[in-house]
Amino acid sequence: MDLVASEKNFTVMVAALSIVAFWAVWIAFTWTPPIEGRLKALRTRRMKTRSEQSAAAKPSSKSASLGVMRKIADRLNLLRGSAADQTTRKLRQAGFISRDAAVVYVFIKLALPLTLGFLMIVLTSVTNLIEIPENLLAPICIGAVLAGFVMPELYVKNVASKRRDILNYVLPEGLDLLTICVEAGLSIDAAFRRVSREMQGSMPELAAEFEMTALELTYLPDRQQALENMSTRSDSAAIGALVNALRQTEKYGTPLASSLRILSQEFRQTRTSKAEEKGARMPALMTVPLMVFILPTLITVLLAPAIMSAFGLT
Repeated sequence: MDLVASEKNFTVMVAALSIVAFWAVWIAFTWTPPIEGRLKALRTRRMKTRSEQSAAAKPSSKSASLGVMRKIADRLNLLRGSAADQTTRKLRQAGFISRDAAVVYVFIKLALPLTLGFLMIVLTSVTNLIEIPENLLAPICIGAVLAGFVMPELYVKNVASKRRDILNYVLPEGLDLLTICVEAGLSIDAAFRRVSREMQGSMPELAAEFEMTALELTYLPDRQQALENMSTRSDSAAIGALVNALRQTEKYGTPLASSLRILSQEFRQTRTSKAEEKGARMPALMTVPLMVFILPTLITVLLAPAIMSAFGLT
């Protein structure tokens, strides 16, 4: 018995010593001094920074294309005068606030008519893929050029209209959040910044507008100009009323929370009344589809048996 117990103890001791020896060898090969680990992390971070800087320094194809567009626009004087300011305002109302948005818009408005006109000439005269009488060839080509000239403007106007409708629809909820922030003691620009962070997922259009307004309130020397820019970008009567309330608060020190609460209730009532108005128009709008699609089918189903029996088709 003593011999068996001693053998077991010896086996356990050998196993324990083996584990300790393995752990010691592993530590010896893998352990590095703290200073070497810090130097390695610093070298890795430096190499990553250099690679990012070199990648940023390389001109991309997008920047090269924008450079070509800008040169063409500058050569033709397309970005100067009151027309350029009006174009920039329209693009901002549509949500295109980038500095290069006007350049891209002007270039597309210049290139699209030429492209559509050339494409129509190739399809009708060169390749004959589209057969058009010769007397209609010139009017169709002119129509393609005019369509290419008008399409960008219609697109921007449509996007601006949809954006304005979205802002008017979600503004009451945004005003509720602004009211909570103001009552909590936040300033106007801090409230805009906080609400924009909360609404990025659910209401991105209003969140972007509030974020831009918060930045301009922080960095522009004239806060009234920042509020005016907000009203101009949105092109919305509701946001214009909000801007007037903010101006009164900035100028006279009137309580902002009560004004925001009243505006939120008014805008919510306006939204409800518009929804009820659309619902009231639905029966009149459904009259034409009912007469065109449903009534002929119903009459056919009702009269078909009588007609078939009269002509002996059954």
